Amino acid sequence: MSVVTLRIADTKHQRLKALAKNKGISVNHLLDEVTTLILAEFDSKTQFEIRAQRGQGNASRGLELLDKAKGLMN
Repeated sequence: MSVVTLRIADTKHQRLKALAKNKGISVNHLLDEVTTLILAEFDSKTQFEIRAQRGQGNASRGLELLDKAKGLMN
C-alpha cells in the first residue's frame, strides 16, 4: 500500500471530514472510494475508445446489427 500526501484547502478538508463522518467512514476510506470511482470511469472510457477504434470503418455493419436487434425485439 502507498502513502500519498494531498494538499488541499482547509475548508475543503473540513468538508471532507464532515462528509466522511456523515457516511460513518474515515477520510482515508472516503478518498479511497472516490479514487475507485474515478479509475472505474477512466477504465470504462478507455475501453470504449479502444473498441471504437477497432470498429472504425464498420459503422454500416454496426447499424445493420442494431436494426436486426430492433427487429427481434418487436
